[in-house]
Amino acid sequence: MRKRIAILGSTGSVGENAVDVVTRLCGRIEVRGVAGRSQLKRLAEQCRELHCPVAVCADPAKTSELQALLPPGAKALCGQDGLVELATSPEVDMVLCAIVGTAGLIPVIEAIKAGKDIAIASKEILVMAGGLIMGLAKRHHVKVLPVDSEHSAIFQCLEGKKNAEVERLLLTASGGAFRACHPDKLARATFADALAHPTWNMGPKVTVDSATMMNKALEMIEARWLFDIPGGRIHVLIHPQSIVHSLVEFVDGTLLAQLSVPDMRFPIQYALTWPEKVAGGMERLDLAKLGSLTFEEPDRERFPAIDFAYEAMRVGGTLPAAMNAANEVAFERFREGLIPFPRIWDIIAKTMHAHPPILEPSLTDILAADQEARDLAARF
Repeated sequence: MRKRIAILGSTGSVGENAVDVVTRLCGRIEVRGVAGRSQLKRLAEQCRELHCPVAVCADPAKTSELQALLPPGAKALCGQDGLVELATSPEVDMVLCAIVGTAGLIPVIEAIKAGKDIAIASKEILVMAGGLIMGLAKRHHVKVLPVDSEHSAIFQCLEGKKNAEVERLLLTASGGAFRACHPDKLARATFADALAHPTWNMGPKVTVDSATMMNKALEMIEARWLFDIPGGRIHVLIHPQSIVHSLVEFVDGTLLAQLSVPDMRFPIQYALTWPEKVAGGMERLDLAKLGSLTFEEPDRERFPAIDFAYEAMRVGGTLPAAMNAANEVAFERFREGLIPFPRIWDIIAKTMHAHPPILEPSLTDILAADQEARDLAARF
């Protein structure tokens, strides 16, 4: 029986890789709908390529335009209501959420309530509402499968293991565009400089987050919820080659790691085909040709994002949501050329310090904290 999926964020980097994975899997996966922000022509092309009956765009004013581009029989939907309708459709078994930012939160919650498995690439969702999401998933007997390469690696290393056997989770990080950059140069870094990632081909938000190490901060919090591990046992290692995607250290002192060439299609494919591993035609890793792998501790003085994550996990409640919201605002200001690169960290730190956290938040509390933190960050 073929697995039927919906891809939220299908026109972004992860979404396009997911489309490629589905094509390579030769009929194992059936796409029942795609959703993107504003690339209407690409959404229509994906509908044709994948023979899927639904496409969703963000702007209600563009619904008619999208409908006109779709193949006969396909239906255009719009906005959050459209995302929810697609995510909860009885024709869908699994929702792959690859929407950058927080727009996927409500559709994922509703999909879980409707009994859909979730393949999650939108780390902001678990950062904002990890306790709520994982609690819902448990109550509705739904699987939440990681799509980030780091979390997919940990997931694979932990299969068949008990939490009591785990000493530490070790998330690897490439170090981004500025790993070896002098602080004076950081102050002059442009948006284009931050997009020059040494190993991964990702969208602009994730790539800039990699340069600030905020990507790793978000992943630390995501890992805390995905694997039910206390934040103090989640650590980061700089690994410039991006071959070891993460490691697990066990109580006996041994480590397991997952390796592959840096290609997002590997974790996407495993999330879609789990618990099976299948041939997908991707490049194989040649360790002899590679020669060596290196690791180093992150410079937490130059890159304070990791400490933001530890503080957010220590306090809990709505503080992770505030951290994430401040980062999104700071990213936009940097992209617009309104602030220098190091100012991103300053805005996040000030917002977190000013935010009064609610320790056992409802969804309403989380959404309110997100908006309040955005307002704070904008003022800073």
